[in-house]
Amino acid sequence: MTEETPGAPVLTAPAKVNLYLHVTGRRADGYHLLDSLIVFTALSDQLELRPADGMSLITEGAFADNAGPLDDNLVLRAARALASAAKVDKGMAARLEKNIPTAGGLGGGSADAATALKGLMRLWDIPRDAVDLPTLALKLGADIPVCLAAESSFVGGVGELIEAAPALPGAGLLLVNPGVALATSSVFAGRRGGFSPPDRFSESPPNAEALAGLLSARANDLTEAAVRLAPVIADVLAALESAPGCHLARMTGSGATCFGLFDDEAAATNAAGGLQRDGWWVRATHILQ
Repeated sequence: MTEETPGAPVLTAPAKVNLYLHVTGRRADGYHLLDSLIVFTALSDQLELRPADGMSLITEGAFADNAGPLDDNLVLRAARALASAAKVDKGMAARLEKNIPTAGGLGGGSADAATALKGLMRLWDIPRDAVDLPTLALKLGADIPVCLAAESSFVGGVGELIEAAPALPGAGLLLVNPGVALATSSVFAGRRGGFSPPDRFSESPPNAEALAGLLSARANDLTEAAVRLAPVIADVLAALESAPGCHLARMTGSGATCFGLFDDEAAATNAAGGLQRDGWWVRATHILQ
C-alpha cells in the first residue's frame, strides 16, 4: 500500500487455488455441486479498515482498475450485510490494495469479503455468536465461506460444506494469467458432459511430487469449457507443463489463471522467466501451511 493509516492494521486476503475441481451434480435451482481441494497462497490483497461515520472504499494496486464499480465491491457489500445482520449502526473506511487478478479463478474478491467480515467483527466489537458468519458469507458468494477459514480445505455442495484437508506441503506455485477475465457463469454454462464423483484423499503427501501424483488422478472439470471460451488457456497450460521443475499444470477455479506445481517457491521463481509473454501476468508463490 502506498500509505498505511496510523493505527489501522493491514489485513491479508490470500488468493485461493483449486488444486482439483470436480462438478458432481446440479441442483434443481441450477446451481452446480462441487468437490474441490482449495489451498491458499502467499499472494494476497491487502486491506485496511478504520472507524468512520459512513461506508467508503478506496482501491489501489495493480488490479484496482479491474475491480468493478466501487459500490458493488464485495468489501462494501460484506460490510453492509454484516452491519444489517448484527444490527449495528457503525461505519468504516476501507483501503484495498488489489494484487490478485480479477475474475481469474483466484478468489480475490471472495478473499477480500471474507477478510472484511473478520476484520469488521473486531472493529465493531460484534460478539462471535451474534452473527452466523458462514451463512452470511455464502449469501455473498460461493467461495467466501472457505475464504473465512483460509486454510487448506475440501469444499462441497455449492461452497457451504467445508472439511479440513490433510496436511499439505508448502509447495511452490507458479501462477499465470494470460490477461483474460472469464465470467464464472459463462464457464459453467459452457460445460459439457456428465458429472464426476467426489474424489477426496486422506493421505498427507510429504512433498510436491507426491502431491502432484495424487492430483494427477483428479482434474478441473471446467478446463475444457474455459479453453473453448479462451483458447489461450491451452497455451498457458502447455507452457507450464514444459517449464523445468513443474510437476503438474492445471487451471484454477473457472479460469483463466493456471498454476504449475513446483518443489518450492524458489523453483517456481526460477521457471518464471520462461513464461513471460506479452500480456501475461506471471507470479511465483507458495501454498500456505
